[in-house]
Amino acid sequence: MADTIISSNQSRTSLPKIAAGGILTGLLTPLLPTLIDKLIRAPGDFRLALVAVPFAILVGILVRRLTSNPWWTAPAAAVFTMAAFVCAVNAAIWTDGQVGDVAKVVRNICAGLAGGFVGSGVMALGIGLLPAGPRDPAAWLPMLVTGTIAGALLALDSALELDLTSVLYPVWQAGVAAGLAMALQRATARR
Repeated sequence: MADTIISSNQSRTSLPKIAAGGILTGLLTPLLPTLIDKLIRAPGDFRLALVAVPFAILVGILVRRLTSNPWWTAPAAAVFTMAAFVCAVNAAIWTDGQVGDVAKVVRNICAGLAGGFVGSGVMALGIGLLPAGPRDPAAWLPMLVTGTIAGALLALDSALELDLTSVLYPVWQAGVAAGLAMALQRATARR
């Protein structure tokens, strides 16, 4: 019992550090497409997955440190994260095309909400399948809600015409990283 209380207190103090890691990876994310396009000639979705590498590394570290999973689950979580990024971008593009003839801001909000939900949902599903991943859907709700709502920041990025910087990625990745940490800690506390 004492270990659980100590672990709970320690994890609460680490959430700001985890969110800061998400902000850092979020600042790197919009810088990578140009670099990757210059260095690698590969299919579009593979290059897109490579853009997610900084955040995938953070997710792998969180899974390794916050769970009692075997070593291989950290790279698996990173791969799920990269796949989630590809799915999120494709969902946002698809939604943008399906919304119809509405204002650009509305299209971007809808596309961002869809992309944010799909990205956080694919991550939750993939990481939830890992041996020590949370099986309780309620554990994933903070991450899903944060990811979905933060996805709407795509409209702000578009309105500000941000290319090499972003509001979306630092906020989304910080919120999803913190939500992931809470879900993993919740699963660990129940064991």
